[in-house]
Amino acid sequence: MALCTPDWLLERIALGELSPDALADARARLEREPHGRARLARLEADSAQTLARHPPEDFAREVARRARTADVQREHAARYPGWHGLSMGLPVAASLVLLMLSAQPERVAEPPALMPARVELMEETVGIKGDARLLVYRQHDGSTELLADRTRARRGDLLQLSYLAGGRRYGTVVSVDGRGAVTLHHPTTLVGSTRLQKGDAVSLAHAYELDDAPDFERFFFVTSDSPIDVGLVLESARKLARQPTEASTRPLPLPGTLAQTSFTLEKVP
Repeated sequence: MALCTPDWLLERIALGELSPDALADARARLEREPHGRARLARLEADSAQTLARHPPEDFAREVARRARTADVQREHAARYPGWHGLSMGLPVAASLVLLMLSAQPERVAEPPALMPARVELMEETVGIKGDARLLVYRQHDGSTELLADRTRARRGDLLQLSYLAGGRRYGTVVSVDGRGAVTLHHPTTLVGSTRLQKGDAVSLAHAYELDDAPDFERFFFVTSDSPIDVGLVLESARKLARQPTEASTRPLPLPGTLAQTSFTLEKVP
């Protein structure tokens, strides 16, 4: 029996992100699968629907809105030089282009806007040094709190993910939930750059709203000194997600050349 084409390779076929020979081989393999052509058609249809939902004029308005948000953040940072909180970690326009023009087989929803510039952060989170790790903030009553691992969370909680590179040059962030869904957070597409920014905590481009998946939401930060194959990380996350009794505690099944840390939220009704 022929092996099923993995989702990450299916997306690269749809995007044409392969060399001519590799693309021809991948399409031939897909043709031999019982439902290969139908899977590709569904992915291409989903991509077309995404483009239909985001016409150019809407995109232009969103870029302008986020640019105004960035101006507010810069003004706040200039007024309070010691504040480094939730600065944009990726170029806004580039992130939007990649998000809108890509078809992602992972769980995808309209990304919430970045959290407001007015935040209250614990002082020790600024300029933290040490190993690479994630910082998870939750917006509550107009302010933002830094969460501890295993904090209880609910559907509708609005989170902002940030990372500390800890001297690592490349990284990617994915999450697995209690329903077995896998979400890619950084980069925003399979072909996006995995390079990390140095220094203080860097916020990801979008906030993240928790859905009604039960039990837990677990975020993984995978790092390396070399560029990372995002598709490999996603496949590892999907493999772990298929083991619901282990997904909340075990590490991703990745090569030893990749380091990883995780942060878990315990979901409550």
